[in-house]
Amino acid sequence: MSLSFSRAALCAVGVLALAVAASAGMMSPGLGPARRDADGRFLNEAGVLRQAGLDVTVPFFLRRAAGAVYERPGAPERVPNDGASLRENAAHSVPTVTWIGHATLLVQMGGVTFLTDPIWSDTASPVSFLGPRRFVEPGLAMDALPPVDFVLVSHNHFDHMDLGTLKELAERSSETRFLVPLGNAETLRDDGIDAVEELDWGQQIAIGRVTIHCLPAQHWSRRGLRDFQRALWASWAVTGSERRFYFGGDSGYFEGFKRIGGALGPFDLAALPIGAYEPQAMMRPFHLDPEQAVQAALELRARRVLGIHYGTFDLSDEPLAEPPARFRAAAKGTSLGRDAWLLRIGETREF
Repeated sequence: MSLSFSRAALCAVGVLALAVAASAGMMSPGLGPARRDADGRFLNEAGVLRQAGLDVTVPFFLRRAAGAVYERPGAPERVPNDGASLRENAAHSVPTVTWIGHATLLVQMGGVTFLTDPIWSDTASPVSFLGPRRFVEPGLAMDALPPVDFVLVSHNHFDHMDLGTLKELAERSSETRFLVPLGNAETLRDDGIDAVEELDWGQQIAIGRVTIHCLPAQHWSRRGLRDFQRALWASWAVTGSERRFYFGGDSGYFEGFKRIGGALGPFDLAALPIGAYEPQAMMRPFHLDPEQAVQAALELRARRVLGIHYGTFDLSDEPLAEPPARFRAAAKGTSLGRDAWLLRIGETREF
């Protein structure tokens, strides 16, 4: 009797454990969870990656300061977008992507509307009058947006986690949910944003008819002097019955693209960063260059790839028009071909 009861109890515990794991969204091995070092700092899959020394970083930041004075040619073209078609499409959900600028996309698919790394500020900085300036205004005014179901934040750098924008989105609608990697929720809650949920690599959450997957990336995090890699960074996938979308956030090239493609691909559209790669001594471990972005898209098994994260802010040394030119050249002759997309800021395209 006691043995039979124990087996039944163990069976029940096992079923419960599987249910808990399913609700937490743990996926296939190799996609998580994220690791930490002995001090609790998050690690990349490749371990500790070398940061550039002062001989590289000091001249780099001096060049960025000079950039506040001098013009830089080659910024992306902007087209008018009053948001009317996007607000109407919120009811129909024809799969579309709109480039707002930098890593900010408005995506509609599977009955939901969501934003990636939204930033409407004029500078990518905690101080409005300092920091990398914006070359092209956002492709859509904030008040022209359709209702936003959720927001994806890839990491806590100021050009990706802009608290002014996030707070405005939260005030715009209490229904908007904010999804962030581990260790980032407190930053939003401290600024009055309560509808925030943290995910680890390999976890997922369902919203409406889509599933959102928090996935590895190769990057780092810091917002202050003492919080280096205390918060996690991530890429994201949004999957539904009709479309599968991948958002690379900010990442250097790593083997994880192959695993993500194998586990969740093929993707109908992958949005990948193609800028901020010079100087290479500082950027290469943490940012894709255009050729690496094309390679990553192929490994993700993307049917289409959209180049983002270039030309909007004064973030790096390469000429503003160089990333899209190299991106087109790299895609030519691959299976992507004309499906390597470059949008004008404000442009909407079906996928």
